[in-house]
Amino acid sequence: MQRNHHLEQAENQEFDLCIIGGGATGAGCLLDAQSRGLKAILIEKHDFASETSSKSTKLIHGGVRYLEQAVKQADLNQYHMVKKALRERLILIRNAPHLAHPLALLTPCMSWMEGIYYTAGLKMYDTLSGDLSIGKSEWLNKEEALKRNPALTHKIHSAVLYYDGQLNDARYNMSLVKTAMQYGAVALNHAEARTFEKDATGRLAVLHVRDSLTGRLLRVRAKRFINATGPFADRIRLLANPEMGRRMRVSKGVHIIIPGELMPSETAILVPKTDDGRVVFIIPYNGKLMIGTTETESELTETEPVVERAEVDYLIGYVNRYFNKPIHADQVIAGFAGLRPLLQADPNADTKQLVRDHEVEVDPTSGLISILGGKWTTYRLMSKDTIDKFYELEGQAEKPCVTDHIKLVGAEGYADDFWKVLVNKYAVPEAVAKHLNRQYGTESLEIAQLMREQPDWNERLAEHLPHTKAEVVFVVRAEMAQTLKDVLARRFGLELTDWESTDEITETVADLMAAELGWTAGERQKAVQDYHAELDWFRKSAGLMV
Repeated sequence: MQRNHHLEQAENQEFDLCIIGGGATGAGCLLDAQSRGLKAILIEKHDFASETSSKSTKLIHGGVRYLEQAVKQADLNQYHMVKKALRERLILIRNAPHLAHPLALLTPCMSWMEGIYYTAGLKMYDTLSGDLSIGKSEWLNKEEALKRNPALTHKIHSAVLYYDGQLNDARYNMSLVKTAMQYGAVALNHAEARTFEKDATGRLAVLHVRDSLTGRLLRVRAKRFINATGPFADRIRLLANPEMGRRMRVSKGVHIIIPGELMPSETAILVPKTDDGRVVFIIPYNGKLMIGTTETESELTETEPVVERAEVDYLIGYVNRYFNKPIHADQVIAGFAGLRPLLQADPNADTKQLVRDHEVEVDPTSGLISILGGKWTTYRLMSKDTIDKFYELEGQAEKPCVTDHIKLVGAEGYADDFWKVLVNKYAVPEAVAKHLNRQYGTESLEIAQLMREQPDWNERLAEHLPHTKAEVVFVVRAEMAQTLKDVLARRFGLELTDWESTDEITETVADLMAAELGWTAGERQKAVQDYHAELDWFRKSAGLMV
């Protein structure tokens, strides 16, 4: 995946579609369009999945809370949204089984009546998923529940076991982009949409793009432009047509990370209700425990949202209501915050009440297509609806969407024990092989080949981590990783789950990237200093600075 080659293609071709935004929906649109035979390009200001799409709860689900609201409010809109999402859940798992899988969750019940209530609700959840169910719910007595998850408080009466899906969101996003590229798509990260040129009728014809890494300016020509920028959708809408009204509201969601040994179970916990009407998840993820999420009204800024101490205390407070042994703030080892794109219907509504459904909007003046709202689980349906709209607007015979059965890179030939091939054929240590299998599927063979060609790259970045030097080289060469944050936050996901380890390996990663990307000594030093400072800012904001 040579970025310079994609820069040349961006300016030297005319595209059917130019997609602005490299999160899940933008990447999904890219794959959908290209796999239907259209010529598509994606432009991303920062990095693929750098905003909302890497800051999720890592769940693919219909939304238990939305189903509850649908029943209580007799809201068919929310009911249909849950039904669609549940059907998409299995498609996401089937298309990339190395990056997504079923997850068992327990909903603690503090009384017999709660047990009946949650059992009934989750049985309805099962029914809505129909033939695409990934596991049936059941009501467990106290003894059975504590056996499934010994960390639960002994004050529970019982618990309801049910199943949803879990995914590695940033890597899934990257795989969508890479799969689209295999179909011939063009994609650029660190490329900012600056201004539009319009034709004589006022319709968008050219997007001026600035390569943030070199300062190079590009002119991207396309028949249509798609705005898939999530929380930032209004910025592109107003760039295309300043007369448009704002449609988006955003809420901030926070997750904190604690060591995995504090909950010795692979069964997650859903805290079914909080004082402010949310749910909180306690989920095993990559050997750690992820706790989230909060929801507070927020504003868009150019700076990355961060975890604040009050949010740490809020989440710990709810965990301790359901854990047998309380946890403390000094046990938090990382955290992350993201902004959710909420499609505004009632400007006075609380953000917790806004539906996570989506809408494809067309500006009749500029011709801009904007995909608004939505969530990770329904990214594929959002993408399908958007590309369907392109065909409708262009008056072309619509080619059918095929993304429901496209295997993403790394999925063909994948099996849970594919790691054994790395061990037996390439002598990769078992822990490293299992890690590579989960992160890259059958693409892990390419990393194993690098380890064979350059024995020094067999070295782990830290003794306690499964990441090797070869993995850094691979994501730079094959996945357009251009900055330390690209590698450590998105390709590895380590920044989100372990600040200390991320700090520890930054220097080594910088050495490898400098060699691959031709950084000067000064550029390398600045990259390291800036990244260490950013990690310190995360700790300070969360009130965890030592």
